[in-house]
Amino acid sequence: MNRIARPALAIGLLAALAVFPACTVRPLYSSAPATSGGTATMAEELSSIAIKPVTAREAQEVRNHLIFLFNGGAGEPANPAYTMTLTVSKRVETAASRQITTEDEEPTAKTVILVARYSLAGPDGKTVASGRQQIASSYDVPRQQFAALRAQVDAVDRAARELAELVRLSVAQDIAAR
Repeated sequence: MNRIARPALAIGLLAALAVFPACTVRPLYSSAPATSGGTATMAEELSSIAIKPVTAREAQEVRNHLIFLFNGGAGEPANPAYTMTLTVSKRVETAASRQITTEDEEPTAKTVILVARYSLAGPDGKTVASGRQQIASSYDVPRQQFAALRAQVDAVDRAARELAELVRLSVAQDIAAR
């Protein structure tokens, strides 16, 4: 390109970008409205979510962490604007299928995988957002049975905390996109 074409191309690109609305980045906890045309902040929107009861232990762990994250430890809202249906499934995979035979008898490794599926319904009962998040947490399996069980429970708890963070972020993005 010659010396005249480059500046002309740059000016043309800038003019084209000025015509189209730019992508904006907004902090999750800003005091600006969470949705276009709305008046509630993201923190207020998230604190208006109630989560339906679940039955499995790992789902209850994720649910408890989500309630805490949505409401800052205040519990579920009395008059929720949204209702979340949450399902969590657990899968355990062997990471090392053969016991390492050393003097120390190092343990076999496993991985717990938690998958959360959520659906967020508005006051009218219509689904406003849904999604799926997944997290993996590895742990060592010692030869003692109780220690192996405890290691798996700890891995599930770790995964549940991290999965709740992912679901919270995903829900916030869904609400902001509305």
